[in-house]
Amino acid sequence: MKLLNRPMQIGALVAGSLALASVGGAQDLTTLSSNPNNWVMTGRTYDLQRFSPLTQITTANVAHLHPVWSFSTGTLRGHEGNPLVIGNVMYVHSSFPNKVYALDLSKEGAPQIWQYTPEQDAATIPVACCDVVNRGTAWHPPTADHSAGIIYIELLQGDLLALDAKTGKKMYQVKSADFKTGSTMTNAPMVVKNVVLTGISGGEFGVRGRITAFDALDGHELWRTYSTGPDKDVGITANTLASPYPSAQGKDLGVSTWQGDEWMRGGGTTWGWFSYDPELNLFYHGSGNPGSWNPDQRPGDNKWSMSIWAQNPETGEVKWVYQMTPHDAWDYDGVNEMVLSDQMIGGKMVKALTHFDRNGFGYTLDRTNGKVLVANPFGPTNWAKTIDLTTGRPVEDASKRTTAKGNTEGICPAAIGFKDQQPAAYSPKTKLFYVPTNNICMDYEGVEVKYTAGQPYVGAIVRMFPGPGGNRGAFIAWDGSTGKIVWSDKENLAAYGGALATAGDVVFYGTMEGWLKAVDSKTGKLLWKYKTPSGIIGNPMTYVGPDQRQYVAVLSGIGGWAGIGVAAGIGAEDPTAGLGALGAFGDAGSFTTQGGVLTVFALDKAGSTGQ
Repeated sequence: MKLLNRPMQIGALVAGSLALASVGGAQDLTTLSSNPNNWVMTGRTYDLQRFSPLTQITTANVAHLHPVWSFSTGTLRGHEGNPLVIGNVMYVHSSFPNKVYALDLSKEGAPQIWQYTPEQDAATIPVACCDVVNRGTAWHPPTADHSAGIIYIELLQGDLLALDAKTGKKMYQVKSADFKTGSTMTNAPMVVKNVVLTGISGGEFGVRGRITAFDALDGHELWRTYSTGPDKDVGITANTLASPYPSAQGKDLGVSTWQGDEWMRGGGTTWGWFSYDPELNLFYHGSGNPGSWNPDQRPGDNKWSMSIWAQNPETGEVKWVYQMTPHDAWDYDGVNEMVLSDQMIGGKMVKALTHFDRNGFGYTLDRTNGKVLVANPFGPTNWAKTIDLTTGRPVEDASKRTTAKGNTEGICPAAIGFKDQQPAAYSPKTKLFYVPTNNICMDYEGVEVKYTAGQPYVGAIVRMFPGPGGNRGAFIAWDGSTGKIVWSDKENLAAYGGALATAGDVVFYGTMEGWLKAVDSKTGKLLWKYKTPSGIIGNPMTYVGPDQRQYVAVLSGIGGWAGIGVAAGIGAEDPTAGLGALGAFGDAGSFTTQGGVLTVFALDKAGSTGQ
């Protein structure tokens, strides 16, 4: 086995100096995340609102924000996700080989407390379809044996790694996927009670999507459910709510809606974000595209790819599941985040789930039962005219359905979607969602492909190009109760970084060129921007440091699907290269270069106290 790195743990001798503020011992993550000074999970809170109640930075003073320190991760591929801050310690991750760092925020320049570099097989790199990214870490609160808690990261080669948060010492490393069969791991895990929830990538390699849950303390597998197959594999039981939609009613639809045994390599991978409702004890996630991309090879609805799921985190039992794009013919992965909020819809307050899908529609569902309440396009969508709220199915434009019988032209959005993995934010103050979007369309032709384990199973030729208007992205404010855009700021390249909303009425987001921007939450007016060392595909976050100042931090490092040309050094000569991305973003290298840097910003001390 060829190894890229041997495991490295640095800083154990100084770990005793780890400066942790009190994090409450046996308190659960729901309680701990209510402290706005910390950022204890990927979206700050389980609802994935990415909203901070902090108010030091406001529309009146954000123009005085400036960088105060930075940190190089030591890797140069795409950097998605964001750091965590617990007490006086920041935990930072990198792209492959998925380094993890603990930084001491109580000291000038935030020096390293420890770092851990996992041992991974270099043969994993070409198996990652769309860059060797990682979307972040998860944290378990302190236990009797781990006084600072436990840090978890999913490794690209298919392992869940657990580290002692104080020392960086490896607790365990357990295998969940096998990259030799095309399965990799890139998403951020989520901790619920003593369960660690993980997903997999590999929809372009004919893998069978699944969620796997592990015991947080010793790493043994608790349960596993699949996106395709018979109900018993999927997690559908007698307790699962009956769908309100006829096409989703029946037994073993994860088999009967496929031809033959195609469901066994049917995709539906789970590489996106997880959210959780503690009151309902349900976690929410999406499943991705069916395999292959050639729809002619897999007649039927191909359930349960392209679906939104509500599951019990302790057992895996499915409460409900809703399929957004039956018989997907465009690679509209359904894995984007599920943001939980309470919304007034039809004169009634609803426990809502809002999801901005790659297919171009913004959905608001009742998260207790999976019923679609609002579904409207948030970009110039043309593959479907609308979503029928009676059937739950899209009303398609037949001329935009792809096939292996020819090239279907001018489809909007492209496979990369009007929004990809870059997570939206929600402000309970404005009751608006803030959504980083792409404006990309495509030509698409299916191609016959045969399955071989560990080899690409794509089956399509795709060429992407800028959508209507020529701008390749926008940052929008969206009313989830009505399904309407409130304001929109155009971007030259995609707004491919995540969003952060704050109680100071400032919203932050990043661009592929590398700009971190701050806009007014009510109007979208640009208030401030700063050019970071590389394109931003990570997510800004904010916290309060030991000096009681509010900080904003973001990872820069161009990559991901949109930036794969720069990250992997692929030329723009072939517009179908990078699964079509080079046709739309072949010039990205003119705006930015590779990188892997965390940049941290603050007001000066006078500005931070003069509110």
